[in-house]
Amino acid sequence: MFGLAAKPLGLPPLVGFLAAGFFINVIGPKLGMPTTTGPILNHLANLGVLLLLFTVGLKLKLRQIGELHVVGGALLHFVLSAAIFTPMARFLFANDWTIALIVGIALAFSSTVLAAKMLEAKRELGNFHGRAAIGILIVQDIIALVVLAVFSGKALEPWALLIFGTPLLRPVLYWLLDMAGHDEVLVLAGMALAFVIGGYGFEIIGLKGEIGALVMGLLLSNHPRAGELSKSLWALKEVFLVGFFLSIGMSGLPDWDAIMFAALMGALLPLKCILFYFFLVAFRLRARTAFLSALSLTAYSEFGLIVAAGIPAAEGFLVPLAIAVSVSFLIAAPLNRYAHPLYERLEKRLRRFEREMRHPDEQPTDLGDADVLIFGMGRTGSAAYELLADRGCRPVGLDADTYKAKAHATAGRNVVFADAEDSNFWSGVDLGAIKAAVLAMDDLEAKLIAARTLRSKGFSGPIVSHALYEDHVEKIKEAGADRTYLTMRQAGRSLANHAYKATRPRSKG
Repeated sequence: MFGLAAKPLGLPPLVGFLAAGFFINVIGPKLGMPTTTGPILNHLANLGVLLLLFTVGLKLKLRQIGELHVVGGALLHFVLSAAIFTPMARFLFANDWTIALIVGIALAFSSTVLAAKMLEAKRELGNFHGRAAIGILIVQDIIALVVLAVFSGKALEPWALLIFGTPLLRPVLYWLLDMAGHDEVLVLAGMALAFVIGGYGFEIIGLKGEIGALVMGLLLSNHPRAGELSKSLWALKEVFLVGFFLSIGMSGLPDWDAIMFAALMGALLPLKCILFYFFLVAFRLRARTAFLSALSLTAYSEFGLIVAAGIPAAEGFLVPLAIAVSVSFLIAAPLNRYAHPLYERLEKRLRRFEREMRHPDEQPTDLGDADVLIFGMGRTGSAAYELLADRGCRPVGLDADTYKAKAHATAGRNVVFADAEDSNFWSGVDLGAIKAAVLAMDDLEAKLIAARTLRSKGFSGPIVSHALYEDHVEKIKEAGADRTYLTMRQAGRSLANHAYKATRPRSKG
């Protein structure tokens, strides 16, 4: 009910699930309902987090974690955030510097679950800013493991070194995925890798199961069926994640000190975004990429709760930290929902801090001699590209995933990195030779922005789009598309056409 109530307000359902947790805490005792999460809900929530991180890993590339803006941005933000939050916690809430340091460190982390969930919902995990944000979160999770080992008094087990041998598992994992087929065995194989080998297996050697699930996904990210595996686990992951957000909301009824702590941390939440923005700009990212990545990282981390829970001295701050995490989710979720319009409003102010040099996320301005523009070079866009090229057209493909664009270019296709939702791309690109445009990306918002901007720039040629759902068709047409086709309906008609032709008698002679 709370999830349904959130949707008409333009909020993601997870905000409703958080509110449901708070509601249960308040009204539960009067109705005889349990007000604590209990082992079953905690277990389901953990399964949801493991599946989420496993599917995130399936969409990542290992080399992106070592990029300078990822490692540098994560380390600098962690050090400065801890330096800011620690004395604040000491003088306002904690009576001990050690506890204050643990609280400061917990607040320095950003939420992996919320960022991954929001980026996935907007289909931006593969975009440059999405990859940057997830890479930073992975580095933060590694820092959290070190912090946990230092403050809990437990040294990492020697068995933990086995993590460096996980690449040796890749041939076995590839074989397993090849043998799994396309049915329920594929789903079970994904669950086994995320829960058993990744989750429980890593806990046996003294590491967090969340890291294990992410590593298993990373090892399979280059497999041709990684995308299919991710889609097959989607619904299961979403259901389990309801338990995670519900458990955060049910974390405990706060006293006035906890409420004051959470309110202050909520007021300081923009500081997290500001620090990330300036660090990423300093590492030569453009203002838009830095802003979108920073906004994705603007929420306190559930992993911070894990760190605090694993250190006995900080147990008294678990409820205040949990309330602060919940408040940050309630603030960050709607902000991320409107991230692109928000950047457009702030663009002039933000671009003043951009460094004048070649940026790794630079957008193209020259499309060469291309006469057809294809947005999105997944399976649909690639098929459109090949057909147009065979018919004598000169298509150019645009994709917001740098790795996908490079792979197409290596294969000899005219594909470049560009983001249809980036105003910088539109302000610099020359569309003079373009005669038609194909919108082949999955994200509805990206299609609407691309169609509207093409028309606003005076493009009068045909804009053709595909749509995943019936209610998207009219929205895309209203934005400026001439023709919009339902993908599955067109596939059915094409199959029927082939069947019809195959049954017609061949003409003699």
